[in-house]
Amino acid sequence: MNLKGIFSRRIGASQVSAPHASQDPVSGSSPAALVPAGSAPSASNSFAPTSTSAQLEIKNLRVRYPGRDVDAVANVSLNLAPGQTLALLGDSGSGKSTLLRAVGGLVDISGGDICYAGESVLQVPVHQRGFVLMFQDGQLFNNLSVAENVAYGVGRHSEEIVAQMLELVGMSAYANSPVTELSGGQAQRVALARALAPNPRLLLLDEPLSALDRSLREGLARDICSILRERGTSAIYVTHDQDEAMRVADVVGIMAGGRLLRLDTPEGLWADPGGVQVARFLGFGPFLDADAVAALELPLKLEYGQILAPAPGAWSLAPADASLGDGVAQAGVESVTMSQGSYLVQASLEAAAADPLTLRTSEPLEVEQWINVRLDLSRCPLIDMRKRA
Repeated sequence: MNLKGIFSRRIGASQVSAPHASQDPVSGSSPAALVPAGSAPSASNSFAPTSTSAQLEIKNLRVRYPGRDVDAVANVSLNLAPGQTLALLGDSGSGKSTLLRAVGGLVDISGGDICYAGESVLQVPVHQRGFVLMFQDGQLFNNLSVAENVAYGVGRHSEEIVAQMLELVGMSAYANSPVTELSGGQAQRVALARALAPNPRLLLLDEPLSALDRSLREGLARDICSILRERGTSAIYVTHDQDEAMRVADVVGIMAGGRLLRLDTPEGLWADPGGVQVARFLGFGPFLDADAVAALELPLKLEYGQILAPAPGAWSLAPADASLGDGVAQAGVESVTMSQGSYLVQASLEAAAADPLTLRTSEPLEVEQWINVRLDLSRCPLIDMRKRA
C-alpha cells in the first residue's frame, strides 16, 4: 500500500483542526484516549489473578450518583493479568457502563482505587494514562480518510504504523477512501485500527458491535479476539450479548445492581455459575429441587439447600419408546418456534414441579404433544440456593 501523499502534513492530535466527529467531551482528546474498566473477585469466583501478577487492579470501586440512595457501582474489585481480555456482561442498568466511565474519569468515584502496574491512576490525567476507548459507533472523523483517521494522534512514524494497522484489520485497500463510504462493519474495523495504533496499555471497548447485524457481529467479534491476542493487548469489553462475551473474552465478569456477581473463564462459568442469579441470567434451568430429582429418578441425592441447574443444551429429545426414569421423563410441549434452522421447544415436565424446560430439535413438534426428554447430568452443576448470586 502506498500512503505517499496522504500525509502531506503530519497527522497528530496537535495538528488536525476541528475534526467533524465529536472529540471526547471531558479530555478534549481523540476518541482513542480513554479508560480501563473492571470487576470483582469474590468468594464464589474461582478465577482471579493475584495482585503480584495483575497489570490492572480495581479495588473496592464505588460510584453513587448525587441524589441516589444506592450505589451504581458497589465495591467492585478485580485483577486483570497482562494480555487478557475481560468481558463485562450484564443487563441494562447493571453498572457495567458506569464502571467504565468511573475508571475513565467521566464519573466521580465515591470510593476505592484503580491501579496500573502497581501505581494508582486516579490522579493521572485521562489523556496521559495510555488507555484507549473504542465507542459503539466508532466516532470516526468524517472529513478525514480512512488512513488519516487511523493516524490521528499517532504522531511520529504514522505512515508505517497506519499501514500496519490497516493490514491487521483487513482494511489496507481502503486507505484513501472517505470514511463516509464505509459499511458499519468496515467503519468499526477502522475504529479498531485507530484504537490500536497508539499501542495502548489497555484497550476499552464499549459495546463496539451492538449497532451491527448479528452476522457481522459474530465475524468481527472473532476478528477482534484474534487481533487482541496477536498483539498481546489487554482489554476490557463491555457487552450485553452473552455469545459475544464468551467469544472474545479470556475472563467474563457478570454484573447486576452495581455488583460483580461472578468472575471466571467462560468454561468456568458454564461448569459452575456459582449461584441462582448468575445461573438464571446465563439461561440455566429449570432448577430441580430434591423432590424433582427423586421424581425423575436421577441417580444422585441433593444435600440441604442444593438444587440441580441444567445448563442450556442439557435437555434433549429422547426416542418415543425410551424407558422413563434415570433422566428420561415425559414433558408436554408448550411452544415451538423456529430458530437458526431448528426448532426451539418449551415443554413442562409431567413428573416434576418445575419451570418449563427448553430444548432444540430438528423434529417439527406440535403444541400439547407429549414427548420424551433426556437430561444430561454431566451438564448440570449443583447450586447452593443460599448463595445470593
